[in-house]
Amino acid sequence: MLTTLRIKNLALVTDLTLELRPGFNIVSGETGAGKSIIIGALNLILGQRADRSLIRSGADQSVVEAVFEVKPIKSLLDPVLDDLGLEPCEDGVLILKRSIKAVGANRQFVNGSPTTLEALEHVGQFLVDMHGPHDHQSLLDGARQLEILDAYGNLEPLRQAFEDCLMEWRHLENHKASLFVDEQTYAQQLELLRHQVREIESAQLDPKAEEELEANYERTLNAAKLLELGQGALYALNEQDGSLWDISGSIGRAIDSISSLDGRGSELHELHQQCTQSVADLEQALSNYVDGLDLDPAMLHEMEERISVIQSLKRKYGPTLEQVIEFGKKAAAKLEELESREETLAHLNADIEKQMSKLSAAGKKLSRARQALIPDLNKAVVAELKDLGFKQSRFDASLTTQPVLSSKTGHIQATVTGLDKIDFQFGPNPGEPMRPLKLIASSGEMARVMLALKSVLAEQDRVPLLVFDEVDANVGGETGKVVGEKMKQIGQRHQVICITHLAPVAAAAPHHFLVEKIEKDGRTVSEINELSTKDRVLEIARMLGSGGKAAIKHAKALLAGEE
Repeated sequence: MLTTLRIKNLALVTDLTLELRPGFNIVSGETGAGKSIIIGALNLILGQRADRSLIRSGADQSVVEAVFEVKPIKSLLDPVLDDLGLEPCEDGVLILKRSIKAVGANRQFVNGSPTTLEALEHVGQFLVDMHGPHDHQSLLDGARQLEILDAYGNLEPLRQAFEDCLMEWRHLENHKASLFVDEQTYAQQLELLRHQVREIESAQLDPKAEEELEANYERTLNAAKLLELGQGALYALNEQDGSLWDISGSIGRAIDSISSLDGRGSELHELHQQCTQSVADLEQALSNYVDGLDLDPAMLHEMEERISVIQSLKRKYGPTLEQVIEFGKKAAAKLEELESREETLAHLNADIEKQMSKLSAAGKKLSRARQALIPDLNKAVVAELKDLGFKQSRFDASLTTQPVLSSKTGHIQATVTGLDKIDFQFGPNPGEPMRPLKLIASSGEMARVMLALKSVLAEQDRVPLLVFDEVDANVGGETGKVVGEKMKQIGQRHQVICITHLAPVAAAAPHHFLVEKIEKDGRTVSEINELSTKDRVLEIARMLGSGGKAAIKHAKALLAGEE
């Protein structure tokens, strides 16, 4: 639900913070007071293109912020935010912000992270469903009508199963299309793949040996210097005057003399023996190291060539040997596939045929489920329409199912929504034929059909906030009362904001906000405040057409549910 809406420097609003309530919220006010600012602010926060003329005169920018409590849909929303590179909802709270500047680029944020307008719009689709004088036009779209039918019957699993079949069929068809090339291109592909496979396989790559090769190369490259250093160390050990062996011998003779004069010198003698052995071990190790150094230029050249081959393959096929080897495996598989193209095509055609059968079966299963739902949906909508003043109306969701393949073109004619086309038919008057919704001119009739569908789908609809902007237009008082009750019922499962001029609708809501224009510091400002019980009586009396005693009595009766 929308808990807080802050609007700053938008049209007649300077700085307004609106704390909304769960359930059914009404917004009323005189014509021109600024009720539409709420709709405008919500549209901006939901990604609608900005009109800089809405920035309040004298301000350099408008800012709209919205805080949503989204715990019920957090598991659905967080993966969407993650895909968009946005922060998840901490403690089940989502924060949206939009800044519209008079000069320069506009900015938008989700949970504090800057984002694109398209991302903001995408997130908004999970939060708010707007219904105004023109928003119900979405009901005229066949795909939207199918969504309504599927939502009513919880057919999402069947719809997803069909979509999965369709995606697999498209994958197979794309694979098949990749094999159909002209002979020149085919020959070029074969030659390229053969070269790639030959080049990689002939290198006999081993990622484990790469590090050892590089170490050996570095050692061989530096062999002359290493030999000089090793031989110098050996010379210092035993050849030059004052070598380590000479010094060790002098020390040994001194310790022998100490031992002959003092029995405790035996410990020194043992330590000297240990040192002498260590020097001998060092001499042997140095000698082996020097003998093992290879100054063979041919060996160095061979290693250089090997390293050059490896680096060349990395540049062509991947930054690591593992990736080069994987590329080679895929190229070999593709080569084998192309070399046996006819056999591959035969297998693909068989797989496509099987997948087509699966697709047809999944589509028919979905279609049967939809057909079975239609009588119940029709009945439920007609019952709601009867409450809304259409006492003898008729409603029919007309479903047409097509085969997977077109008999004329031979091409597949399925979409991700299935094999069906749907057309909502409505007949408001007895004796007159039903007509498609798109041919109904009355916005009042359209609005009530939309409200009837929303009432039927209240349990299935997961969008937390529904906004109704004067959908009670062209509705009479008694029907208006029913409209209000319907919205109140929807408010038991969703948060509802309704902007209305109709008193019976306003009286049905537990929460009532009033928009007023006032003069402050010589300028006109719009303010929105939640009404107390006493103020609600006065506002509803005004909406009834007067502020007299009779209107006040009528308003009290409406609020008490007595009329």
